[in-house]
Amino acid sequence: MLDWRGRSYFADFAWFSGTVKLIIEIKGFASHVRDMDRQKYCHELNRETFLHAMGYPVISFAYDDVEKNPEICMTMLKMVMSRYQARRAPITRIQLADKEFIRLAVQQARLIRPKDVERHFGIDHKTAVNLLKKLCSKGGLIPLYRGNRQRVVGYELAHDFLNFLD
Repeated sequence: MLDWRGRSYFADFAWFSGTVKLIIEIKGFASHVRDMDRQKYCHELNRETFLHAMGYPVISFAYDDVEKNPEICMTMLKMVMSRYQARRAPITRIQLADKEFIRLAVQQARLIRPKDVERHFGIDHKTAVNLLKKLCSKGGLIPLYRGNRQRVVGYELAHDFLNFLD
């Protein structure tokens, strides 16, 4: 609980790791949207801004997703937390590149194409294709073919892509 100007701020969950502090909120539609007036809305935004200013970024999930689609919430939470977790061994440039490829694919929320990689990294087409193929061989991406497996039209995230973010 944090207190500011006579208001107490509680959180559903908190995660502390070294100097990192995250607040995790589960928000129901009724109490956080449908039954909220302008004053309550302002109070909620001020609360989240205050918590962020105090070094507690707020991660919010809809109660409906937690209940009906928990795997989506767990995946997103792992992605957020992975940015803050300390690694036991130094990370290599190749591991960093792999992670950036995965982040690019997640951000796009669609197939990743060599042209996307070219623009994002500022590299030529041949290099982009070679890097995408290497990530496929490691299991991070899956090539999607057009026709009789003759031409790759894009790449999608593998089901266990989170292994690259740990």
